[in-house]
Amino acid sequence: MRRLLLVLALLLPFSAVAQNIALTQVASGFDLPLGIAHAGDTRLFVIQQRGRIAIFDGTNVLAQPFLDLSSLVSCCGERGLLGLAFHPRYRDNGFFFVDYTDRNGNTVVARYSVSASDPNRADPASARVLLNVAQPFANHNGGHLAFGPDGYLYIALGDGGSGGDPGNRAQDLSTLLGKILRIDVDSGSPYAIPPSNPFVSRVGARGEIWAFGLRNPWRFSFDRVTGDLWIADVGQDKWEEVDFAPATSIGGENYGWRRMEATHCFDPATNCSDASMTLPVFEYSHGEGCSVTGGYLYRGVRYPALKGTYLFGDYCSGSIWGTKRSADGTFATKKLLTTNAAITGFGEDVGGEVYVIDQDRGLVYNIRETTPPTPRRRAATH
Repeated sequence: MRRLLLVLALLLPFSAVAQNIALTQVASGFDLPLGIAHAGDTRLFVIQQRGRIAIFDGTNVLAQPFLDLSSLVSCCGERGLLGLAFHPRYRDNGFFFVDYTDRNGNTVVARYSVSASDPNRADPASARVLLNVAQPFANHNGGHLAFGPDGYLYIALGDGGSGGDPGNRAQDLSTLLGKILRIDVDSGSPYAIPPSNPFVSRVGARGEIWAFGLRNPWRFSFDRVTGDLWIADVGQDKWEEVDFAPATSIGGENYGWRRMEATHCFDPATNCSDASMTLPVFEYSHGEGCSVTGGYLYRGVRYPALKGTYLFGDYCSGSIWGTKRSADGTFATKKLLTTNAAITGFGEDVGGEVYVIDQDRGLVYNIRETTPPTPRRRAATH
């Protein structure tokens, strides 16, 4: 497996990325929001942790939820309705997928259909459960869903919870916990495993696994232009990390947990790293935050200086960083803004503009570039 080079932000130039960004509030009134998705049109679908999906139509938040799963969902803490993804052919088939923790605290991935009579309402009776994963503890459920450029559904699962991954599940290929999965929702019953998945032929391994060694992947995304995969993985007590897999990846990456927390040995305390590990492209200490929230690589048109920048944040500090990958494959990262927001999620709209969620205030903001002030010229002296 390819070993990626860790590049620290402060050691590299960052002139190609916007030096000034700001947040503009676009919608409010959400109840514990933590994710945003779009269905190929101008609407934003906002995931609310207690089990409801709201629609922001660009002007108003609609009074009726798109779907209400609150009677099925356990909440809150790190449980709840955690993920939403629309099928790439949603306009034709009306399918979308959700990830939530059920009343027993276990992870459920289910398919639903839009209502036949109202595009702003789902059919609650259309549920088809694809996956049910037992969760040994209440935390580290992951929960993000996204379709890759290959048309397969990718699913993030945390390591099962507690602290320090006591079952070493993230390194255990016989369990789905601590992994990113890749499944074919258009074949099989209830799904098929793509034959190109990296562990389909390994005895004792779960064929659904695409990548492993993750503690609590809190949001991943694909670059809509290149297909590259960006993963934010929440750390233990000291380090947060951002991982990267190029579009050419054939899967099977081991991102290190619990052997490593970012680039640092965790268990064992020494001699933890070898050539099989894929190291993060950025890490930051708990002096700068406590829980990384993954975002999106900007592909919008409104703010040219942000183009090609992966935007992500931290739940505790409210900081937002930008990372760019250069032509030689190295990465540069810079802190772009510090806010007072409790950042639980990012989103992108159909045009590639990026949004950020403040869960505590129930707000959604648009990330925008701002023009830096023009330097004042000093009068000449003689």
